[in-house]
Amino acid sequence: MTVRALRSVVPGPGLPPDLVLGAANNNLDAARHDGRLWLAVRTAPTHYASAAARLLVLVSDDEGARWVLDHEVAMGRDVREPRLVPWRGRLLLVWFTGGTSATRLEPDRIHVAVRATGWSEPAAVSPPDCIPWRIRPVGGRLLMTLYRGAGSLFTAHPVPLTVELWASDDGLAWAPADLERPVVHEGGAEADHLELPDGRLLAVVRKEGPEGGWGSDLVVAPADDPGDWRRRASDPRKFDSPCLFLHGDEPHLIARRQVAFGGRYDLGLRGLPPSWRTKVDQLAYVLTPKRTARYRIDPDALTATWLHDLPSAGDTAFAAVVPAADGEGHLVFNYSSRLDRGWWPWVVGQLRPTHVYSAELDGASPSGGGS
Repeated sequence: MTVRALRSVVPGPGLPPDLVLGAANNNLDAARHDGRLWLAVRTAPTHYASAAARLLVLVSDDEGARWVLDHEVAMGRDVREPRLVPWRGRLLLVWFTGGTSATRLEPDRIHVAVRATGWSEPAAVSPPDCIPWRIRPVGGRLLMTLYRGAGSLFTAHPVPLTVELWASDDGLAWAPADLERPVVHEGGAEADHLELPDGRLLAVVRKEGPEGGWGSDLVVAPADDPGDWRRRASDPRKFDSPCLFLHGDEPHLIARRQVAFGGRYDLGLRGLPPSWRTKVDQLAYVLTPKRTARYRIDPDALTATWLHDLPSAGDTAFAAVVPAADGEGHLVFNYSSRLDRGWWPWVVGQLRPTHVYSAELDGASPSGGGS
């Protein structure tokens, strides 16, 4: 599969000329709804939390050549992780509110707004300290993965992270999919999930450590119990910002790739106490270059095979994938620092401007790829 038709979207020539943007354009999602292409993106002064952060909802009638601003969210505090969810004739926008300090991660509540004839007022649908990752239709209802404990993640005394699986029929009233078993994974953070053609649920979970280990878990749950995440395999690579999609019947993943250390996040420093090992892993991670990469997932062997990198450098990886207009291949949106700065460590990119790009992934045979 090849990448072609790369286009700068935010900022880009197709945007309204009077649209005000920040230097950092990063967290995003895309969807097809009502015959049009939709894009939600966070724009802010920097990668880090800011009271000036806004979510822009853009819509295009011509496959992204021109965009119109349809909605804007500004709450006087950070807003992140926008999710666009077409559901029962309406379009849902889901996000979480953060804090205002660039040096702290302060997750608050998950919010939802609904577009029918117009956009509704935001409604909080979770308690504090919740970060949503993915919302998808599974078995006739919506399932959302979220995680808790992130407020202490990068502090001296982090609490264990937990991933929960919530369900909703209308996108507004949310509760754990299994009230007796709300936590589906301990130690994980960002967790994407995808219903496979045979009905099973595939999940990819990012792990910072020490609880649950370091790197990622690949999980498959039975079709009749999507909350049973006990069948899993660990990977020393950390698949940040996981985005799963089907290429034919084959599951693929787009995520952040570590360029150094053979791609590993976990450096295997078993002689250190687990908390120190985590801090060394995190420090090495932010000081080394990154790419956005595509992998093929084997849901039976629970393995991820690298296929290729997308155009990316510096601060990058928060992808969204929608079917191409002609049904052949996919249209992918992602953010990145300058594409000619491949040697930049991740932290350098976080301090510089970032743009949102789109590209086409052609419809080549799903069996190709590297190792």
